[in-house]
Amino acid sequence: MAESVLYRSDTTQEPSQPKDRIRRFVWKIAIATLLLMAVGSATRVMNAGLACPDWPQCFGQWLPLQQMNLQVFLEWFHRLDAALIGLSAIALSGLSWWYRRSLPNWLPWASTLALGLIIFQGVLGGLTVTQLLRFDIVTAHLACALLFFNTMLVIGCALLPYQGTGAVGKLPWVSLTAAILIYVQSLLGGLVASQWALHQCFAGYQLCVVMNSHIAGVVPATLATLAVVFLAWRTPALHPTLRGLAKLAGVMVILQVILGVATFWLHLQVELLTVSHQAVGAALLGILVAFTVLALRDRAAANPMSPTTPDAAAAS
Repeated sequence: MAESVLYRSDTTQEPSQPKDRIRRFVWKIAIATLLLMAVGSATRVMNAGLACPDWPQCFGQWLPLQQMNLQVFLEWFHRLDAALIGLSAIALSGLSWWYRRSLPNWLPWASTLALGLIIFQGVLGGLTVTQLLRFDIVTAHLACALLFFNTMLVIGCALLPYQGTGAVGKLPWVSLTAAILIYVQSLLGGLVASQWALHQCFAGYQLCVVMNSHIAGVVPATLATLAVVFLAWRTPALHPTLRGLAKLAGVMVILQVILGVATFWLHLQVELLTVSHQAVGAALLGILVAFTVLALRDRAAANPMSPTTPDAAAAS
């Protein structure tokens, strides 16, 4: 999700330079995080999670050229990308505090929260190797990555120049519900993947409860997302950005269901389908989070000094 998809200027006021630069930086981190999760999914699908037997180095080296093959490269590149995002989170927090006088009061604290999440994510990443891919740690690793990704999206959307129409009604709460359901569904998918529940259920009827929970979770998550699409369609005065996000969410949820069905029937034999299923799920969650943040700002448009608006936060 690029900032250009969401950004439609509704005001002639030019944003402050630090705020503008930080906003662009946040969106770059969000995109890099989405790509990192896709690489992490590919690492798991290709059985490369333990391709580097030690941590944080790989075979005792920072660049294991002699041992390099596809599996080692995936795990090594995953760590490299994660390290770069970690450094970016440090830079974001430092810049937010350095320019705090010209930024909304909440931004330094939000960037510090993001930094805390990425540090915890690094710890979980190390534990996934040292604890030999324990399923609960692997799932927690995914959960923290999704939280960091969506924290970036919340910050990025809150910093966007945006003036809503005030016609969102109950849409913010419907989209928030859909986002929560998609997040839970993503974690259930992480449990299925980390325990290889699909293979075990087909082979010996083990862990079928885990797999069936993920399958059953498709229904409420899909219905909630489609409710966002339907309500957006039924709201003629809705802001064009929100309408576009709702349409995109509808396309993504249909694509996600198709990928899920294909992955199930092919028994995870096509790696690209499995990776795409995880990546599209994360993107769908991000779209719903972005919709929720902008819809909440839209809801507060009638009261520009409401504590929920960025303008009020900057003035406080």
